[in-house]
Amino acid sequence: MADAAPAAAQSVMLARVTKVLGRTGNTGNVTQVRVEFMDNDPRAIVRNVKGPVREGDVLCLLEWEREARRLR
Repeated sequence: MADAAPAAAQSVMLARVTKVLGRTGNTGNVTQVRVEFMDNDPRAIVRNVKGPVREGDVLCLLEWEREARRLR
């Protein structure tokens, strides 16, 4: 239980999926989405998401500075 404290102290950012852009990855198992941060920051970035996702979902991002490369 002592190891859980540092993980809980790690900061996270909530972001809402505004648009599903498409599938990517070798087998198409990753979805590229545009997310908008739910705090006062008006930024919107593109992220890759593994698993089922649709517009309106809220993602919990552990790392929010990087942006995914666009699909071609």
